[in-house]
Amino acid sequence: MIDASIQVGKKKIANRVVLQPMEGCDCNMDGSPSGLTIDKYLKAARSGAGVVWFEANAVCAEGRTNPRQMMLTKDNLSQFQALLRQMREIASNECGISPIFILQLTHSGRQSMTPMIAYRHPLYEEKRPATDANIVTDEYLDTLPKKYAEAARLSMAAGFDGVDVKSCHGYLFQELLSAFTREGRYGGSLENRARLYLDCVREVKKALPADALLTTRLSVSDMVPKPYGFGTTEDNALDLTEPDMLIERLAKEGIQILNVTVGNPYYNPHVNRPYRKGGYIAPESPKAGLERFEYIEGHIKEKFPNLTVVGSGLSYYRNDLMEQSERQLCEGICDMVGYGRMWLAYPTFYRDHLNGALDPKKCCLTCSKCTELMRAKQVSGCAVFNEYYRDLYKEIQK
Repeated sequence: MIDASIQVGKKKIANRVVLQPMEGCDCNMDGSPSGLTIDKYLKAARSGAGVVWFEANAVCAEGRTNPRQMMLTKDNLSQFQALLRQMREIASNECGISPIFILQLTHSGRQSMTPMIAYRHPLYEEKRPATDANIVTDEYLDTLPKKYAEAARLSMAAGFDGVDVKSCHGYLFQELLSAFTREGRYGGSLENRARLYLDCVREVKKALPADALLTTRLSVSDMVPKPYGFGTTEDNALDLTEPDMLIERLAKEGIQILNVTVGNPYYNPHVNRPYRKGGYIAPESPKAGLERFEYIEGHIKEKFPNLTVVGSGLSYYRNDLMEQSERQLCEGICDMVGYGRMWLAYPTFYRDHLNGALDPKKCCLTCSKCTELMRAKQVSGCAVFNEYYRDLYKEIQK
């Protein structure tokens, strides 16, 4: 089933494989693709995957999480156009497919170079302090739908097939979803907390042609105790009451693909990236995290059958990667299967699978070294199987 095509809106996707957005912090200072960025995405083009979901692309300079974050602008548009043309040519000539390219639009919020926060968050601020001066005003938030719409128009000019209005992993939109204590138009009720997210979805949709894909990657639950987390109780138990209400609104606004994620990698990285080895001992087993993904995805698919759901967390399975992916698809847990760390470690894993040559020894070890590189403000990639990133990792260990 993983090899079967799927129709989403007016787009036919060649197979069910999604290469998830993996931020490399490796673009040029103007946000355009550097040599490292180009090399990464040309490997993605050779993967045979039906969807290449490009990494977080800042919609404005102040919303960049680092000075080398991707940022498509009028001035660097031609460089994105050239990259996408080259990727399409490679995918056609080497894999015989025309992949779907989605650009993830984001504002980094609390993780911007200068923190721009929705409200004071004592748990997050244990790791990265902030003050009341960092709280963004309602007036500033009012300006963002226009910026998202402009980024969407540029993405179409660049040659992307769709855009992702991102709300996950503790960035601005996601933090607003838990802004229970914020006053004004963007805090308190769910209507207020989801206002900016839905306003931007609405404006982006207006900026897209009828055949473009409108998608979102959503942290369905932060797995942070209420009132500092979305989709949880005060005891930090999963609570899908508000997420269900939000997803219903997203579907009505025209979202076609929901790319599921959970947690905040700046606070609880074991939640969205279950690992075998990491920088700390996780408070839950990887099995618990994987089961949470499946439960949430299956719940959404059952409740919203017309929504195309992308499953996550699959990189952990390593030797059983394709078997677990096939199982989830066949059981109706999700419609497409997403791989993040896996494609950084082993970009041709799916192509090798098709040829009966998948090598488990090349599969992601789920050691979180790629995450550690990014947290250390370095360019990010697989520090196990790629010599360049392995040398960088050795340097930060020193």
